[in-house]
Amino acid sequence: MKSFFKFLLASVLGVIIGFFLIFLIMAGIIGAMISMADRDVEIRPNTILHLELDQPIVDRATRNPFEDFDWFTMRPVRRLGLNEILDNIEKAKKDDNIDGIFLEVTMPQAGISTLGEIRAALEDFRESGKFIIAAGDSYTQAAYYLASVADTIYLTPNGIVQWTGLQSQVMFFKGTLEKLGVEPEILRHGEFKSAVEPFTEEEMSDENREQVSAYLGSIWQVMREEVGGNRELEAGRLDRISEELLVRSDRAALENGIVDVLAYRDEIIGRLKELTDTDEEDDLRAVNLHRYSRVPAPREGRRMPREKIAVVYAEGTIGPGEGRDLSIGSGQISRALREARRDTSIKAIVFRVNSPGGSALASEVIWREVDLASREKPVIVSMGDVAASGGYYIAAPATKIVASPQTITGSIGVFGILIDASEFLNDKLGITVDVVKTNEFADIGSPFRQMTPAERRILQQGVEDIYETFINRVAEGRNIEAPEVDEIGQGRVWSGADAMELGLVDEFGGLKRAIEIAAEEAGLDVYRIVSLPRIRDPFEELLRAFSFDVRMRLLGSRHNEASRHFELLQSILENQGVHARMPFDIRVY
Repeated sequence: MKSFFKFLLASVLGVIIGFFLIFLIMAGIIGAMISMADRDVEIRPNTILHLELDQPIVDRATRNPFEDFDWFTMRPVRRLGLNEILDNIEKAKKDDNIDGIFLEVTMPQAGISTLGEIRAALEDFRESGKFIIAAGDSYTQAAYYLASVADTIYLTPNGIVQWTGLQSQVMFFKGTLEKLGVEPEILRHGEFKSAVEPFTEEEMSDENREQVSAYLGSIWQVMREEVGGNRELEAGRLDRISEELLVRSDRAALENGIVDVLAYRDEIIGRLKELTDTDEEDDLRAVNLHRYSRVPAPREGRRMPREKIAVVYAEGTIGPGEGRDLSIGSGQISRALREARRDTSIKAIVFRVNSPGGSALASEVIWREVDLASREKPVIVSMGDVAASGGYYIAAPATKIVASPQTITGSIGVFGILIDASEFLNDKLGITVDVVKTNEFADIGSPFRQMTPAERRILQQGVEDIYETFINRVAEGRNIEAPEVDEIGQGRVWSGADAMELGLVDEFGGLKRAIEIAAEEAGLDVYRIVSLPRIRDPFEELLRAFSFDVRMRLLGSRHNEASRHFELLQSILENQGVHARMPFDIRVY
């Protein structure tokens, strides 16, 4: 027996020492990678900036070398930060050693508004007189929208270009719930608040179809105008190409002016060598986005400016607490806004909002901090792909709101969902539930029975109260009468272009324009940018990665459709109570 415990203790001690050694090795690797990431990169003359934009694009990516590291395949899946892309394009414009940009994009993982911001930065880059060459084996519609800014568009022979128009699909679960014996209990305010339709209907309501048609039409018009302007194709011609599917082959794309040249990669590299005066025998000098990020930007003046503009990033579904990757925690964002408000060296705040909404209570908590900050210094909201419902709620008190014409916004309405699973439990599983309670409403909201009429009246009144607060917040922030907000609210979703006409948005533009406005409002000529919330330490991120990623690997890559729906469902289930959220998960490609 004594020998058994001795061997057991030795085994346990060996495991502990083994884990400790692994931890030290991993710490060393992380330290080395961080050290390498901080080294400056020197750019030689006649270099091109190589932009590969088929990875997931978020508003701000961390510098954590293990971000999105797949511990099952032992491969990194790095996100691109929109801020990093925009900064590098601006830096390349002024860099005498950069001759041009080689843009490779086939299937970008970003919304149309985000791609529009990148597209605008590339338009600005072209004003320097430097070239932009786009190439791809094929182009999705979103990829082509971005690539159309280039001087020359190359397509690999036998490749295809998608130009078919926009579409929106909604999946409905009413039949599934009926088969399971689960009945959703719906509480809502807003004629257009169609977030609950997937649970109660088998197809879109007339109101929902109306709003979807309106914002898709608005976004499509902007895309046609911008693509047509660069390609010298009239909007009517682009419509005919999509209506009749005229670009079903590489030759058709060439003949219709959609692309300029059909060429293989070696031929494209040959052309890039000509443009950069590189000898045919020499290698092409190119730097990718990540390496170019380590090139120091030219500093204006000798000293680092004391005055700052804080960019506070809020991306994802809104909920309580600290949040996690691509979700907005009211505690974390409120703390970042409070820090920016109290820091006297920060003269203005840009609040980047990219959110379909979420918890009404968490939105109210963030709203308070935005309201307090806007009383002390300029607060400029920069809307991303989506800033709707709770995402608009937290933007309302800002000094100014900037959005792109393709931004999805509005959705001023609230809803709540409770589930009656009694039939499912009783008839399908043979489970019954009984209750003892001290007061009539002790088990209000129970999923094991139907709501009573009295409970429905009470909960519906709660929804009405929150909706009234919502429209009053918007009315106060936007200086619009509450009845007018109610008229354009009702849960209806708008494009950024329509929102401008309704007074919900002040100006068109992206993150860069929002920063310019913040500087103007604060009277700043020289300033530096600080990003909040502060990025977590890589060691902390490494520990967090183990817990969440293991669950996501059960569904495959966290960037595939299954994991995206899982994260969406998880965020809804975690955030109990009344929601100020988008009707459904909208992605325009």
